[in-house]
Amino acid sequence: MLGGEFVLETQGLTKEFRGFVAVKDVALTVRRGAVHAIIGPNGAGKTTFFNLLTKFLQPTRGVIRYEGQDITAMKPAEVARLGIVRSFQISAVFPHLTVLENVRVALQRARGGSYDFWRSESLLSRYEDRARALLADVGLDGYEQVPAGLLPYGRKRALEIATTLALEPKLMLLDEPTAGMTHEDVDRVVELIRRVRAGRTILLVEHNLKVVAGLSDTITVLTRGQVLAEGDYAAISANPEVKTAYLGTEEG
Repeated sequence: MLGGEFVLETQGLTKEFRGFVAVKDVALTVRRGAVHAIIGPNGAGKTTFFNLLTKFLQPTRGVIRYEGQDITAMKPAEVARLGIVRSFQISAVFPHLTVLENVRVALQRARGGSYDFWRSESLLSRYEDRARALLADVGLDGYEQVPAGLLPYGRKRALEIATTLALEPKLMLLDEPTAGMTHEDVDRVVELIRRVRAGRTILLVEHNLKVVAGLSDTITVLTRGQVLAEGDYAAISANPEVKTAYLGTEEG
């Protein structure tokens, strides 16, 4: 039974699509307070695995436990209420609302309020101090009144993380947090993740190995839907099988 050292555990997790095995017998344990990265070449099963954890897909077989509780059969909203939050689930989906309004909407959801952001300003103002503090945490102070749709890409990702934090997650799942970013934006998001990791557990899928090296306590390498290797960056980067399957083809 978990609930102590480990936050998340999978056993024998498998997903088949009409005979194609996308994820096969994955056993994973995520240590409390750690940043745990999942890497692998295209088609390795990383996104499918994330979709299984957040219940957007049901496994063909296997078990998922969170804080010792079997969540295998739960629905997405149920696991979100337990504190498992995936970055894209709460991204800035209101491009015509300001940056501040987007975070206030997330705060309303976290505290059981309505999404009725057109209600009176007085009802929303109670969330304002917390929203401004979250924006400052992710480096978006000064952007409060900018429509979210006008933010540069890297700043949008920062807003996504702010809205993720508004939901007070116990386990943050970040899916390719630096994808498509300039070097400057990558550095900003890496620093942001370092800043917000205190007291949290983070599981991330990431293609940029420099990001993985700088952030991760533990790395799991997937290939063809299976775990190829696991360890810290020094162990993973020295593993000849990993080099052949992935690291040797990675640029940047």
